[in-house]
Amino acid sequence: MGSVASANPSRDDFASMFEESVGQRALMEGRVVAATVAAIENDFVIVDVGLKTEGRIPLREFGLDEGAAVKVGDIVEVYLDRIENALGEAMLSREKARREEAWTRLEKVFEAQETVMGSIVGRVKGGFTVELGGANAFLPGSQVDIRPVRDVGPLMNLVQPFAILKMDRPRGNIVVSRRSVLEVDRAEQRTEIVAQLLEGEIRDGVVKNITDYGAFVDLGGIDGLLHVTDMSWKRVSHPSQVVNVGDTVRVQIVKINPDTQRISLGMKQLMSDPWEGAEAKYPAGGSFEGIVTNITDYGAFVELEAGVEGLVHVSEMSWTKKNLHPGKIVNAGDPAMVMVLDVDGEKRRISLGMKQTQTNPWDTFIEQFPVGSTVKGEVKNITEFGLFVGVSEDLDGMVHLSDIDWNTAGEEAVTRYKKGDIVEAKVLDVDVEKERISLGIKQLGSDPFETETVKRGQIVTCTVTEVTTGGIEVSFGPDNHLRAFVRKSDLSRDRSEQRPERFAVGDRVDATVTSVEKSTRKVSVSIKAMELADEKDAIAQFGSSDSGASLGDILGAALREKQKQE
Repeated sequence: MGSVASANPSRDDFASMFEESVGQRALMEGRVVAATVAAIENDFVIVDVGLKTEGRIPLREFGLDEGAAVKVGDIVEVYLDRIENALGEAMLSREKARREEAWTRLEKVFEAQETVMGSIVGRVKGGFTVELGGANAFLPGSQVDIRPVRDVGPLMNLVQPFAILKMDRPRGNIVVSRRSVLEVDRAEQRTEIVAQLLEGEIRDGVVKNITDYGAFVDLGGIDGLLHVTDMSWKRVSHPSQVVNVGDTVRVQIVKINPDTQRISLGMKQLMSDPWEGAEAKYPAGGSFEGIVTNITDYGAFVELEAGVEGLVHVSEMSWTKKNLHPGKIVNAGDPAMVMVLDVDGEKRRISLGMKQTQTNPWDTFIEQFPVGSTVKGEVKNITEFGLFVGVSEDLDGMVHLSDIDWNTAGEEAVTRYKKGDIVEAKVLDVDVEKERISLGIKQLGSDPFETETVKRGQIVTCTVTEVTTGGIEVSFGPDNHLRAFVRKSDLSRDRSEQRPERFAVGDRVDATVTSVEKSTRKVSVSIKAMELADEKDAIAQFGSSDSGASLGDILGAALREKQKQE
C-alpha cells in the first residue's frame, strides 16, 4: 500500500485502493480466516484479521475451556461474515468457525465410518440433541440403546461415542446413533463369548425374560433360548410353570448357530429320558391307566407317566359316539383307561385306544338279538326314511317306511307313531362295519301273499271301497286285506255296462283274478273276464248258436241251471 500512501493521492490511486478492497472482500467473506487476539475487553475478544478495522467477538463463543485460556497474541480461527457493518466493524464469529471446523472434521469421520465423541445435551421432539464439539446432531429415540430406555437421565451430559448415520451440510443436519456403537461392541463381545462355548456344555444361567414359547437365560454376557419343549420331558403348557424371572437354572447348550450366534438351551437333556425302554414297558395290546392332559379336535392326549404321552384318536374313543367332539367325551385331568395300539420309540409316538377297554355294544347286541329275533325299544326319532328305535343304551335301529305295514303305504303307516312310543320289531339285519341295524314291524306278522292262496283264474268276491272315473277300488280275502283296482274296461263285457257310477261303495261283486305279482305285491281282478269265462262254459255245456239255439237261450238255460244248484 506504500505506492498509494502519498499526501495527495490521485484518481488512479483511489481506483487501485478500491480494487484491492473488493478483492479482499471476495477473498475473505464467508470463510474461516486466521486472526490475532489484540485485546480482551470485558466480555469481548478484540481480534485483528488484517483489515482496516478490528473485530469484536463475544467471549462466550470461545467456550468455557477455550475462553479461559485465550490471551493477547494468540492466533485463533474465526469466521468472517462481512468485512464491514454499518458501524464500519468487521463481523466475526468464533462459534461459526468452530462449527465449520467441526463439520470438516465430522465429514472425514463419516467418510471413514468411524465413531465420534459427543454428549447428549437436551431433549427434542422424537429424540435428543447431541453436542459433537462444535456441531449439534439429532439422536432419534430409537437409536439411544439396543432396548428401549425409560430413563435417559444417567446418559445426559456424558461424553460417549456415537456413530454418524447421515450428514447434510447445506441443511445443517446430522443424525447420530448410540445404538449402532453398542451393537458393534455387543457383537464383538458375543463373538468372543460364543467362541468360548461348546455344544453339550453344562452351565448355570439366570432367567432374564419369559415368553409364551420359552425363557431367555443369561449365560454371562450372552443370552440363550430355553424353549418350552426343552424344559421338561412332560408336557408344559407355559414356561412359567417351570421357571421364574431371576431363577438360577442349570442348562445344557444344545446348539450354537455360528452365523446368527443364537444359542439353544435345554433342561430336560439333564434328566433321564422316560422314552428309553418305552416299547418294552408299554407293549401293544396292554391296558394302562393314564391322565388326560390335552384335548384337540382330532382326539385327546393321555399321559402314561411323566414325559410319556399317547394320542387317543377320536375314532378310538367310543364304539358309538363317532361324530362328537373329544371334549364331550373326556375332560382334561380325567383318569382314563387305555389300550396301547402301537408304539414307535424312534418317533416317540404311542397310539392309544379307549373303546378297546370297553365292551363292544355291537358284539353284545348281536349275541343277545340275532337276526330274526324280536326286540323292544323306544321311538327316538321319525324321519322321511322311517323310525329310529333305541334297541340298547348306545345303539339305535331303523324301521324303514317299507317295513312298517304289509298293506299300508309307508308314508301313511308312519303317521301312526310318535316319539316316545314303545314298539316291537324284528331284527332283519346287523351290519357292524357300517354300524347299521335294520328292523321291521310288519315282519312280526305273516305276509298276506304267503298265507293267502290267491291264484290266477280264481273267482273272488270283492267289496267296493272306492268309485273313480277310471274304475273302482275293491278289497277281498280274509279281513279284506288284499286290494285291487278294476279298470273301467274290465267292469263288464258289455260296453254299455262299463260305467263305474253303477257301483256304490259297499257293493259286493264277483271277479276273476287275472294276475298275481308277488314282487310288486299287486293283484289284478276283472269282472269282464269272469263274465267271458261264464259265457264260454255255458256254450260248452248247453250248445252253441250253430245248433239253432240263440245266445240268449244258452245263457238262460245256464242261468236256470245255476239257480237250481243254488
